Amino acid sequence: MSSALMSTYSRLPVAFTHGEGVWLWDTEGRRYLDALAGIAVSGLGHAHPKLVAAISQQAARVIHTSNIYEVPLQTELAERLVKLSGMKEVFFCNSGSEANEGAIKIARRYGYLKGNTHAHIITMKNSWHGRTLATLAATGSAKAREGFEPLPTGFIAVDYNDIKQIEQAGDNEPRVNAVLLEVLQGEGGIREADLDFLKQVRALCDARGWLLMIDEVQSGIGRTGRWFAHEWANIRPDVMTLAKGLGSGVPIGAVLAGERVADVMTPGTHGTTFGGNPLVSAAALATLDALEEEKLLANATRVGDYLKAALQRALDNTEGVVEVRGRGLMLGIELDRPCGVLVKQALDAGLLINVTRDNVIRMLPPLIFQEADAETLVSILTPLVQQFLAGGKNA
Repeated sequence: MSSALMSTYSRLPVAFTHGEGVWLWDTEGRRYLDALAGIAVSGLGHAHPKLVAAISQQAARVIHTSNIYEVPLQTELAERLVKLSGMKEVFFCNSGSEANEGAIKIARRYGYLKGNTHAHIITMKNSWHGRTLATLAATGSAKAREGFEPLPTGFIAVDYNDIKQIEQAGDNEPRVNAVLLEVLQGEGGIREADLDFLKQVRALCDARGWLLMIDEVQSGIGRTGRWFAHEWANIRPDVMTLAKGLGSGVPIGAVLAGERVADVMTPGTHGTTFGGNPLVSAAALATLDALEEEKLLANATRVGDYLKAALQRALDNTEGVVEVRGRGLMLGIELDRPCGVLVKQALDAGLLINVTRDNVIRMLPPLIFQEADAETLVSILTPLVQQFLAGGKNA
């Protein structure tokens, strides 16, 4: 079936024909509860009427022009994001990797303009920032980097949640001019930064004249119950990246720049063919409208808390369960052993999940998820986890 495709994915044996709300149907007519949302993309669920209407209407007018012309919907979207975030300006691209690549370029150029021609960025171990060469270099995954060296230099990885290591890295390398981190590491196993740590990083960046760059590709656009996860720490970054949930499945990424780096990028320093075209901008605006009108940020907090508590109750005292953690509708269950087989077992049971870091079950359901959906998820997943763990560590 996939013989003409480059073999970059280990695909599950299923193809979906359509969806509605939190459900997807496969080619055999079987229904699945979507607790992954295309990896935090389909925040509005599937076939949301306002999103479908916005995309359809815009496609009937004009899909693409070029960034050599004015794109009014792109401007409107940038103004919405600036208002929501408190940042100053936005560059639109096509993906999270491309957004983080743009953030890295901003840090490099910010250094260059200040006479630092080899600016270094402090990154976090177990982080994930993308698969382009520069974002791979920033990503804390030796497995992902293997076979693609030499990678761009200028990145220093330190332990997550360790302010002392960041301070020491800066002491040892005077060319450091930025810190790049996720507030909640998704690929890294649903690991949340301590709020005090985030405040300390913000203060350290201010004290040393560094940029604080926050990757909100997975955690942003309401996923944790706030527009952006860093709001839980009451801080604001100098650079922020978005993608995944912004377009509800229509490819769009964004780099937001704050006051400190506004105007660093000028005509000719960066660009893209497709980024922020009329179709994707219409989809993103419709997404923001729906999130606001349907109060889906509050829903993510309420249902996320409900789901997390339900999973903790159901798996309480289950030997082999290390922790149920996360915030909003970005949750994980860490087991004491690799558990990738659970993805196929859940699929067979009508549930879509994911496993990351080999032993963390990752759940990123649509932000329209309700308590009844959470109950269904728990009722399917709990026996699978318990049966898997009962089979021993060699199961």
